[in-house]
Amino acid sequence: MKKFRKVLDGLTTSSPGGTIGSPSCGSAAGTPTAAPTPKEIDVQETLVSENFQLCKTVRHGFPYQPTALAFDPVQKILAIGSRSGGVRILGRPGVDCYCQHESGAAVLQLQFLINEGALVTACADDTLHLWNLRQRRPAVLHSLKFNRERITFCHLPFQSKWLYVGTERGNTHIVNIESFILSGYVIMWNKAIELSTKTHPGPVVHLSDSPKDEGKLLIGFESGTIVQWDLRAKKADFRIYYDEAIHSVSWHHEGKQFMCSHSDGSLTLWNLRNTTRPFQVTFPHGKIQKDGRKESCKPILKVEYKTSRSSEPFVIFSGGLSYDKAGRRPTLTIMHGKAITVLEMDYPIVEFMVLCETPYNNEVQEPYAVVVLLEKDLIVVDLTQSNFPVFENPYPMDIHESPVTCTAYFADCPPDIIPILYSIGAKHKKTGYSQKEWPISGGTWTLGSHTYPEIIITGHADGSIKFWDASAITLQMLYKLKTSKVFEKPKPGEGRAAELVEEDPFAVQMVSWCPQSRIFCVVGISAHIILYRFSKYDANTQIVSLEVRLQCESEDVISPSENENNPCFSEQGSHSPQPHHQHPASPGNRTPEGIKDSIPCLKVKDRVVRVPPGYQSELVIQLLWVDGEPPQQITSLDINSAYGLLAFGNCNGVAVVDYLQKTILLCMSTLDLYGAADPYQRLTRSPRRNRQSTSGLTELTDNQQSIDMERSKSPTSDHVNGHCTSPTSQPCSAGKPRVPMGPEGPRLTRRGPGRPPFRKAQSAACMEISLPVSHTEVGHASRRAMLQQLHGVTMYSHDEHHTTASYCWSERESRENSFSRSRSSSVSSIDRDTKEAVTTLQFGESYGRKSDALPTPCLWVGTSLGVVLLIPMSIPTDQEERMEEPVTIGPSGAVLMLKGSVLRFAFLDLVGALIQSPYEVWRDLNAPEDPDRPRRRKLVHFSPSSSQDACGDGHLAVVCSERQAKVFLMPSQSCLFVHNITESSFVLRADVVSVCNSVCLACFCANGHVMTLSLPSLRPLMDVNYLPLTDMRIARTFCFTNGGQALYLSSPTEIQRITYSQEMCDNLQEMLGELFTPIETPEAQNRGFLKGFFGGNAHTFDREELFGEAAAGKASRSLAQHIPGQGGVEGMKVAASGAVGELARARIALDERGQRLGELEERTALMMTSAETFSKHAHELMLKCKDKKWYQF
Repeated sequence: MKKFRKVLDGLTTSSPGGTIGSPSCGSAAGTPTAAPTPKEIDVQETLVSENFQLCKTVRHGFPYQPTALAFDPVQKILAIGSRSGGVRILGRPGVDCYCQHESGAAVLQLQFLINEGALVTACADDTLHLWNLRQRRPAVLHSLKFNRERITFCHLPFQSKWLYVGTERGNTHIVNIESFILSGYVIMWNKAIELSTKTHPGPVVHLSDSPKDEGKLLIGFESGTIVQWDLRAKKADFRIYYDEAIHSVSWHHEGKQFMCSHSDGSLTLWNLRNTTRPFQVTFPHGKIQKDGRKESCKPILKVEYKTSRSSEPFVIFSGGLSYDKAGRRPTLTIMHGKAITVLEMDYPIVEFMVLCETPYNNEVQEPYAVVVLLEKDLIVVDLTQSNFPVFENPYPMDIHESPVTCTAYFADCPPDIIPILYSIGAKHKKTGYSQKEWPISGGTWTLGSHTYPEIIITGHADGSIKFWDASAITLQMLYKLKTSKVFEKPKPGEGRAAELVEEDPFAVQMVSWCPQSRIFCVVGISAHIILYRFSKYDANTQIVSLEVRLQCESEDVISPSENENNPCFSEQGSHSPQPHHQHPASPGNRTPEGIKDSIPCLKVKDRVVRVPPGYQSELVIQLLWVDGEPPQQITSLDINSAYGLLAFGNCNGVAVVDYLQKTILLCMSTLDLYGAADPYQRLTRSPRRNRQSTSGLTELTDNQQSIDMERSKSPTSDHVNGHCTSPTSQPCSAGKPRVPMGPEGPRLTRRGPGRPPFRKAQSAACMEISLPVSHTEVGHASRRAMLQQLHGVTMYSHDEHHTTASYCWSERESRENSFSRSRSSSVSSIDRDTKEAVTTLQFGESYGRKSDALPTPCLWVGTSLGVVLLIPMSIPTDQEERMEEPVTIGPSGAVLMLKGSVLRFAFLDLVGALIQSPYEVWRDLNAPEDPDRPRRRKLVHFSPSSSQDACGDGHLAVVCSERQAKVFLMPSQSCLFVHNITESSFVLRADVVSVCNSVCLACFCANGHVMTLSLPSLRPLMDVNYLPLTDMRIARTFCFTNGGQALYLSSPTEIQRITYSQEMCDNLQEMLGELFTPIETPEAQNRGFLKGFFGGNAHTFDREELFGEAAAGKASRSLAQHIPGQGGVEGMKVAASGAVGELARARIALDERGQRLGELEERTALMMTSAETFSKHAHELMLKCKDKKWYQF
């Protein structure tokens, strides 16, 4: 079978859909005779499909678009509902659970069954759900769907099993929480109001039972009508008709007064003794104007009236500000006695809730905190201190502080990196928080046994970088780095400053981090790269700046003979620029016509700056404007600390920088790298400056000729809403003139000389994707047809609402010029000298040529046309020589080919183990000199031939493109295995990761499939249709890491972590926190005889007697439909599948019980034997003594 598969692989490789005629495999790949012997590739693969299972683990961040809030005062857990139907339940740090309604309907209201381990949710689709929180993954136990009425308000009294439900029609229904069935008891709106009332009172906006008597229900209608309904007598005690609409009602704990908030910004206090008019009316923020009238105020959306033993009552409300002050921020007002404190919020208030010491509504409330749910934040205010400080939030709620533009995930980091990042980041923490402990402290969480150091890095639109400790499925902020501090702030009035208005020039596009050497690289949207080194000491440093002209003159045509004797390309030429130190934008940097030329987008600080401990900038690399055209965004990056080299590429070419010597080693177009080995036999030509195009990944269809780049990298602000922000002009060809579509055509996509190369950097979450909706074949003769045949795919285009082509060619060409997978205005046509973007780069020890006997440092280059180039390098090994002698880069080595844009490289030894890239061990360059221990570079190499004497020399190279994966044997360059990953879609992200002490290739496709392939044989191990790709946010933030984990930005404010490892799924239950902990319900206070006698007794009310089926009858079946949930069965399944330890303990307990039962059985048998013996002896004694007289004894 294995031999047969080998033949099939050879046939696939040599087929027209493979790489026929390409220099990649040559004849060796297609002919079985040239294949290596089985001994050479005899890798024992240990991974099987049973090792893989996909499931979500945990969600971090702030709930996106929150709508509702609830708090359990006994369990001390908080629930937040969202517009997408999600529910986040939070307790102490580590207790963080995410639930999702299947319907996706917005959550309108949340109600805890206090201290019962259950939660009721009311959704916008008029369905009530009961969630069981007594399991680590909550599930729905019951659902009740209302068919004829819309739910507007719910109220569940403490220790009651009857839920009051108000509707839009003004009716109030009652639901049994245990069975989730409607009671026949209904309070109809027309009975609640007087018969003489001519108008409908509106929807129910408030329901609450009287603290004085639970048999009295207060119903608030939107129009301003308030009714107290006597549940026993089934009639209204009193009715209040007020002119202003009601938004909320709050009781005084004695049950004699209640307060209402209204739409005119007023608060009314009502006394039950006299309900004809309010006892008090106040406009907290309404001032009396000169004419004696009150100024109009905004509605007070909610009010809470809470009493305290030691002080005056608290009246806390949101809104109510006067209309005349435009632009004022949302406020929460705290009225405490005569003192009024107004707390301004950064975002609109969605909901707030006062936390009190007691769950009983008829006791003194003793408020101690206010939870304020904002649109983009969660704040808890301490009410026990007079200045009302906020608590420090222990949850990672500020991921979105600036929109997230890229993510990176590192599992199994060096153990010392997290403590040192935390110690440095802790020095910059904000102060002024409340000294008390975080009040939301419910649940239990323990550090699981399956934990290892994990770090998540997020890049943001404002140029900031955040390092997060992600160990043990938690998330904690470690360290924040601001990349914008490297650059000068644009001064108002400068020409360039005017161009940067409302832009995000520092937005982070991608990051590269070496945890071992602690070297960190950031790629920004303005075509800049910043290299950072880590130090525990502050320092005075001057940032070195290199400027690269990776954009060449259009008339420079390079013949193949020009550079054939100059492998290093060290002479100055149009394709090999000399490094320039930073020079600011000035009129001298412009041509006489005022066109920008040879200037960067940003100005680096050119003075000595003091940098704090942490990551300190060492080098800035910037691409330059050329003849009025902005530099193209950087699409790929790799850094190697052992080599001291940094490589980056874009759609123009590739550059290599020696960051130790601060010099540029190589800077040339992709086409020039081929030399005579160009698989397409194109004319060697420098990129044309008037054909720049960076239309981004927003356009994802199925054309594999990808000129844009790195779908696996971070989101970029230049590609936000499907607009191409780069010039799209092209040379006329084939006698087809360009006719402008109209005056708006060029204006849409053409950027003038004065426009910056970046657009407002939005969050990765703002980006939307358009998947292919039509597969229209675009036919082209000549080399275009050859290219299609070579890659074995058809090019597609699709209609998009944001297509903005600048010019109208023929119908076919305009279709090609639309935003399709070509992501280039040149349609990736070979006839039009398509630019080939560099999509991925990788340094490593490899064999640059077939004739190489020993591995040498190489740079692997992958392009958007599926071509892989190997560039061998010669690096001095001695430390002194390394700092003085130049690194030489040899002529192009091997050329390999795949279908689609190349995404990822990885190297395996001949026993199938992953070969790590060499690195330099971290050393602190700012540490004090130690004469006994001189600071020398300590390099760690993982040579492919170091431990393979028995297996022979060489290594395996894994190359994955957006359609195909191949495994090559180096140095022979034989293609051992090939697997077509997808035909109908394309891979967005691919990585070689370690799982279960082995390695596999993990892929995420645009159609939402997550796949894993074995290595090196590329056997499919898992293929799960996990996630329908609906927007660019997921595509650009999805990343894999070791240990079978991955993450992506599930919303603009949340990170979703998933696992595809069966072992992790099995251990997930013990890693998650427990939401419910058994706690005794606090006892109600003794009210005293007189107070109970005169104040009424609230405990004599029997709801079951009133609402039960015996008294109230059954509700109409058409009114609501009961839907049994899967919570009970599924919850038991989940608990059983994950709780291996508990099962083991139960099994042991069962064995012990069986053993004890066995012992008991033995004892019983002995007792029975003993009893039988005793009976026998007694019988014998009786027979012996039966005939004896009494005197014979």
